[in-house]
Amino acid sequence: MNKILNQPYQLSEEAIEFYQKNRYIKLKNVLDAETLAYYGEAITKKVNELNSQDKPIDERDTYGKAFLQIFNLWCQDEVCKEFVLSKRLGQIAAELMRADGSRLYHDQALFKEAGGGITPWHADQYYWPLSTDKTITAWIPLQPVPVEMGPLEFSAGSHVIVEGRELAISDDSEQKIAQRLRVTDFKHVAEPYDLGEVSFHSGWVFHRAGANNTDQVRKVMTMIYMDKDMILKEPENENQRKDWEVWCPGAEIGKIIDTHLNPIVYSK
Repeated sequence: MNKILNQPYQLSEEAIEFYQKNRYIKLKNVLDAETLAYYGEAITKKVNELNSQDKPIDERDTYGKAFLQIFNLWCQDEVCKEFVLSKRLGQIAAELMRADGSRLYHDQALFKEAGGGITPWHADQYYWPLSTDKTITAWIPLQPVPVEMGPLEFSAGSHVIVEGRELAISDDSEQKIAQRLRVTDFKHVAEPYDLGEVSFHSGWVFHRAGANNTDQVRKVMTMIYMDKDMILKEPENENQRKDWEVWCPGAEIGKIIDTHLNPIVYSK
């Protein structure tokens, strides 16, 4: 529908260097209002269709309160597929990673309901059986996100910390990682997002999100990309084994992850 999804985005060398140092970056005007409205409607419709969460928020655990999570919308709907396989977003991902191209790991819609709780501190790559740190997530709000709606919060440069990487998202990870980050000099960044602003963060940078204290759903679409030449490694925990089976079916340890669920989105 909207050509902006396949138009190149002018990324400066300063922006790439900022990302390499901090392992996150927020970029303004990546998408326009018309594009977000059109694709946001399709994404919302699919999330409502596929959502199976029927417990009231106050009866769920911390993870359940954090967001509704729907995976691989690109396999379920043609309009969502156009959005997820956007060359523009894939190009930004590849250039920030300093890779020759980007391949999709998987997508996920993260809808934090009105009154939804925090997303605890964590590092995404704990879940991924991927052999290098050339991984990156695009976090795309489908509306502006003021601080009271729970935008993403980053601990800039915290990818260098190894402690806490072994923790799944939980009350435990929130407490232990927060404690570890308190004794470091890493800057905490928790800022609102304008409409069209998109953030990108690496698999090992620690991040969280606040609660949604508004009466509206915080609608966010995310795409996880990896270096197009990413090799599958031997899983180090049960979650990585599950991820291999679900998101990289048929991929072989020691070889490039080139399955029907992991298309190349952008190549130089």
